[in-house]
Amino acid sequence: MQVSELVSGIAPSPTIAGSTKAKQMQAQGLDVRSFAIGEPDFGTPENIIEAARRAMAEQKTKYTPAAGIPQLRQAVCDAALRDIGVEYSPSQVVVSNGGKHALMNIWRTLLNPGDEVIMFAPYWVSYPEQVRLCGARHVGIVTSGDDDFQPDLDEVRAAITPRTRAILINSPSNPSGAVFTQATMEGLAEIACAHDLAIVSDEIYKHLLYDGRQHLTTASMGEELKNRTIIADGVAKTYSMTGWRIGWLIAPPEFAKAAENLQSQETSNPNSIAQWASVEALLGPQDSVAEMRAAFAARRDYLVPALNEIPGVKCPLPGGAFYVFPDISAHLGRELQGQVVATSVDMELYLIEKALIATVAGGPFGTEGYLRLSFACSMEDLQEGVKRLREALA
Repeated sequence: MQVSELVSGIAPSPTIAGSTKAKQMQAQGLDVRSFAIGEPDFGTPENIIEAARRAMAEQKTKYTPAAGIPQLRQAVCDAALRDIGVEYSPSQVVVSNGGKHALMNIWRTLLNPGDEVIMFAPYWVSYPEQVRLCGARHVGIVTSGDDDFQPDLDEVRAAITPRTRAILINSPSNPSGAVFTQATMEGLAEIACAHDLAIVSDEIYKHLLYDGRQHLTTASMGEELKNRTIIADGVAKTYSMTGWRIGWLIAPPEFAKAAENLQSQETSNPNSIAQWASVEALLGPQDSVAEMRAAFAARRDYLVPALNEIPGVKCPLPGGAFYVFPDISAHLGRELQGQVVATSVDMELYLIEKALIATVAGGPFGTEGYLRLSFACSMEDLQEGVKRLREALA
């Protein structure tokens, strides 16, 4: 049976592929330590689970409005006012089947074939593929760990063409954990205004910030920028609710209405029970968020120095999220245990096959010579993983 040219050209998600291979090897009895998937290793807080139980007991199990129940759309607005100091109305919120779906809704609503989106490498692997599915293309601005992955604003200006439609910001970043500085954010805001561009702001990691950092968003930089900014967010990372599949976009009313119309034809509403649980997540006690953030910070503070002690590895200190993105380029081109490791993908395969540690190559993130490791796992796994990595590169 024929598969469309558009779909047949889609690359599978490298992050999911790496995690899947690790699970397959574990099922075969191999002691694989996985640092491949971006998923908190904590359980979903009990108050959220109890809210789901109540929703089921009260038979809240039917269709809801396509853009989500009014209570959740209002809760998103209340949380935005609390967390970023920006006031929105529920009509500006479209609740979706996870943060990835929210982003796809944004691109489908925003882009025409031939349009361009500026994004900063390393970028999340799904961004370019989603844009390509709209007939548009991504324009990557490569950043470096030596500069804390901050983009060169002159390079951004030089990349703008008549087809440029938007700038994508993901801060804190997947995969690098980098947090854009105030100067970077203000510079990108100025460029967007000067060239009449939208800003798509993926803020899924905004609660996972370290060393006293505060979340920055262009939506809070005045009314004009609020009206240029489309926020993508969700409950997955903050509340350890990856499998509940609730995300959302926040946008100007006319854009949100168009995205709602799109979703009404594609999926209808997100899971009704998960929506009620997400109301509790956003408006209930936030103690669990602080507890997870503290645990992630402790793991980061162990992992970064430990990686930097390995000869030929340079690991910047991430300011947010739960990833490190070490530079392993000094080891590429070497022959290790009888095989030449020429690229970061070669390194990923070598490490899982020979050292039984699952990582994700930097190449698919748009930045060759790096690896992504998640520290959303136990301290014991991190210590064992560092030990195996050191031995594998020795």
